[in-house]
Amino acid sequence: MALTDPIADYLTRIRNAQQARHRVVEIPASKLKKSMTEILYEQGYILKYKFDDDAGKQGIIKIALKYNQDTKIPVIKKLGRISKPGLRKYMRANELPRIINGLGIAIVSTSKGLMTDKQARNQNVGGEVICYVY
Repeated sequence: MALTDPIADYLTRIRNAQQARHRVVEIPASKLKKSMTEILYEQGYILKYKFDDDAGKQGIIKIALKYNQDTKIPVIKKLGRISKPGLRKYMRANELPRIINGLGIAIVSTSKGLMTDKQARNQNVGGEVICYVY
């Protein structure tokens, strides 16, 4: 089955796995998804991840989801796609959205690679706003 929007699929798989209270979710890998996974890990939204490059054609990303230890509520409350294949959203550094006043992050694809909205603002680079997480 050919996917028209692999990023939307990536976000949906994480959303669904959290809804079903899974500990680990497996997602077909790509360079972009690997970078997104690294950002989610650095920002503390996921427990850990593993790139399994031997599985399948493109490899698999295994993500260990993070839940609150007491309440068992997923750490990621919202995952949303901003730029879609049908409507790309590009923004300059000074136009980048602040997700809940800086409590959440927006993942931006810039000429210097994938980064959070905060990093992009600091380096004064704009780019395609891929998704938001909080």
